[in-house]
Amino acid sequence: MRTVPDLCCRRAQLSPDTVCFEEIVTGRSVTYGQMDDAAGRGAAFLAAQGLAEGDRFAVLCHNNATFFELLFAAARARLVMVPLNWRLTPAELTPILADCSARLLIADEACADLAADLAGVVPILSLAGYEAGRTATPPAVAAPEPWETDRPWYLLYTSGTTGKPKAVIQTAGMALANYVNIRQATGLTAGDDTLNFLPLFHTAGINLHALPVFMAGGVSRIIPKFEPDTVIDLIARGRLSLFFGVPAIYQAISLHPAFASTDFSRVRHWGCGGAPISEPLLRSFMERGVTVCNGMGMTETGPTVFLMEAERAAEKIGSVGRPQILAEVRLVDLNDRDVAQGESGEMLFRGPGITPGYFNNPDATARAFAPGGWLRSGDVGRQDGDGYYYVVDRIKDMYISGGENVYPAEVEIALHAHPAVLEAAVLGVPDEKWGEVGHAVVLLRPGASAEPEEIRAHARARLAAYKVPRHVTIVTDFPRTAAGKIQKHVLRGLVSGRGA
Repeated sequence: MRTVPDLCCRRAQLSPDTVCFEEIVTGRSVTYGQMDDAAGRGAAFLAAQGLAEGDRFAVLCHNNATFFELLFAAARARLVMVPLNWRLTPAELTPILADCSARLLIADEACADLAADLAGVVPILSLAGYEAGRTATPPAVAAPEPWETDRPWYLLYTSGTTGKPKAVIQTAGMALANYVNIRQATGLTAGDDTLNFLPLFHTAGINLHALPVFMAGGVSRIIPKFEPDTVIDLIARGRLSLFFGVPAIYQAISLHPAFASTDFSRVRHWGCGGAPISEPLLRSFMERGVTVCNGMGMTETGPTVFLMEAERAAEKIGSVGRPQILAEVRLVDLNDRDVAQGESGEMLFRGPGITPGYFNNPDATARAFAPGGWLRSGDVGRQDGDGYYYVVDRIKDMYISGGENVYPAEVEIALHAHPAVLEAAVLGVPDEKWGEVGHAVVLLRPGASAEPEEIRAHARARLAAYKVPRHVTIVTDFPRTAAGKIQKHVLRGLVSGRGA
């Protein structure tokens, strides 16, 4: 498909009086018809600010319904929206605004001070100012034009776990592919409601599951950001049927005082991604009758590639499932040759959900793709005899100790089995004798205690000697991305010269 109808307009034609977004804190609700009207006015208002086809405008805000209005207005006005990470500093945001040549920055009240520090970089408009201007703009008269499925719609800057962020191009075609994949994986219908709380500068905040639920005609309930008490309350009151979170979210829910007494039965599908989730955490939810379906994708894949089915999740703990219907997957060796089933190899992805590349970065785009249009994931995976995939580790995280390859994820799984360990991250660090050895950084469970040598002894009972971390550092928290991933490049600097 080269074009599709304006998705906001078409959804409004199908269910104009149905609520699409409900803001829990403000009590504001928006119907599909109201969203379509606001998107049309918003598109005209943005054009009146001097923004022309292809121009980029940035948005700095916590979760709210107007963000999605801006997203649909951008598509209608043929602009490119750039959600920004409100956790970054002005020094970090300035090069991003320069990289995308943003013509305007729209910021909510919570981000007003941060936006003010960027006033010399880009013109600033408050979210309230945008809403007032949009309301004063006459409603659109002409029917909206179709959307090209390959035209840049919005840009998501990578979270920077490895260095300088890159702008991943997102398109309507990618969103449609993700909708199909999510609908297949979850059984999504117009009767579903989900919770939107993951940051909107991250693919999960937009696509898991807000945009698919919008396309299906369901409702997304919105809270500005994750608050364990609010989330537990909404679940307990039966306000949600679909839930998606990163492991850090599930961890926070499991540690909540009400975890043991909350009725989770109304949520019929629980999805997880963004980072590996530990077996002990999965089992703690299973004990409460909750089956968390592990999945895997990337900003570059729109994002859904894998999502485990609930029926086999307990049997296949550690698996991310099988590729969804619009995703192709290969496992290849260092020479891009397919590996045998059961062997580990880099995961390559292809399909309509794959990004066309990185904005304003042709070199990075060229490096990201193998011949045949296959996206290089940078992840090592394997496939079992039933066709289920397991993510072994990131290629860049592997280290060589005494000539043996060590995948930190395998060591981390062993450490998670220690009753005092809540979370662990393993790094390869230089060693005069072995070349590299493991350095484990461990976060203990609340109220638990353990000494580094005790943790190493636990690892020795479960791993080959060369895999046992030589050093152990116990910390009170981890540096994380918005997806909950541990920033190992930051962690490496924090533990340099430390350890037992």
